[in-house]
Amino acid sequence: MLNDELKDLYMSKINIDEIEVTGKMTFVRVDYNVPLDDAGSITDDTRIRGSLPTIRYLLEHQARIILASHLGRPKDKPTSGMSLRPVATRLSELLGHEVIFIDDCIGSKVASLKQTMKGGDIVLLENLRFYPGEKKNNETFIAELAAGIEVFVNDAFGTSHRDQASMTGIPKHVPVAVTGFLVRSELEHFLTLMADPQKPFVAILGGAKVSDKIGIIRKLLEKVDTVLIGGGMAYTFLKAQKFEVGNSLVENDQLDVALELLAGARDLGVEFLLPLDNIVARKTDDDEVKTSTVRNENIPSSWMALDIGPETARMFSDKIRKAKTIFWNGPMGVFEKEQFRNGTIAVAKAVTESKGMSVVGGGDSVAAIKMFGLEDKITHLSTGGGASLEFLEGQILPGIAVLTNRK
Repeated sequence: MLNDELKDLYMSKINIDEIEVTGKMTFVRVDYNVPLDDAGSITDDTRIRGSLPTIRYLLEHQARIILASHLGRPKDKPTSGMSLRPVATRLSELLGHEVIFIDDCIGSKVASLKQTMKGGDIVLLENLRFYPGEKKNNETFIAELAAGIEVFVNDAFGTSHRDQASMTGIPKHVPVAVTGFLVRSELEHFLTLMADPQKPFVAILGGAKVSDKIGIIRKLLEKVDTVLIGGGMAYTFLKAQKFEVGNSLVENDQLDVALELLAGARDLGVEFLLPLDNIVARKTDDDEVKTSTVRNENIPSSWMALDIGPETARMFSDKIRKAKTIFWNGPMGVFEKEQFRNGTIAVAKAVTESKGMSVVGGGDSVAAIKMFGLEDKITHLSTGGGASLEFLEGQILPGIAVLTNRK
């Protein structure tokens, strides 16, 4: 999956525990793109918790710590409900240590604070994407962010596929740029998954669109023994095979691609398993919605498939339990609704019952694992959605490539 050059590129990067950080002004790019409710409260602090090992290490070594992240998709200006102030409050609680929040990223307030920081101080800057310079990789913006910084730490794996100011700009302006513990863990797990997987290797792919997963399916076919397809994307494959799929989600412009992928699996001797039966309904927006379980050949023309059926869940689970290596990205159905949750639950439980290494990536898959209280039974829950897929496709992640190599 990953050739030797890519493997060497990723593992040649210096990690934070390989350099001297005591007293150093350290800029840590974290991923605090957390969900907030209407009241501005954090509903899931997983990403904040993921940054704690790196921050605690820096605290123990009395570094001067500046944290920076984006949150949401503001239009290059301050946007209500997208401030990182609630994150500073929650991070202070988790660390048991004051985190100073400053409502800016650059300018006189930040410059002044940098001058007065002492070892063990922690500052969280305001949302990077309030500034057009972040996404545009603007040199003036980068220079202000990097002013006075002695160490750059990438601990934001989920953003490492972005060529943006705080990811790839600052490292070019500082003496040393390294990985944090979260990024190092992500790299190690994905390299193990793709460079040296134990067999049988099972990939579980769900979610809405085939078009989002074409690259990763092609690459996985080179490594895996079995591919299990669920979620909305399954119905593009079924329609390509001339099944009537009713009002199920289908990408009609991807039917030929679906047939190509099926043929590719056959040529490589890879099992490529689609649903045999399905949970269908006329609609999803009603708690009392009527559902039915039907085989592929019996999906009613005016109904939509919204979950894999029990026969499929048993078939998938049997394959998963026997696996020595598992990669899962994407739920099996509309798991947010109780009526269409059983397929994803079955897959999640089977993953935890396998004795092999399991890597789960993608926001919805991770959310499902947490919803079912199974996170402690997964080898690795990835923080990277798009970044993890690009990594597995063999693409170079610019936010990693730019970091300092070991001499």
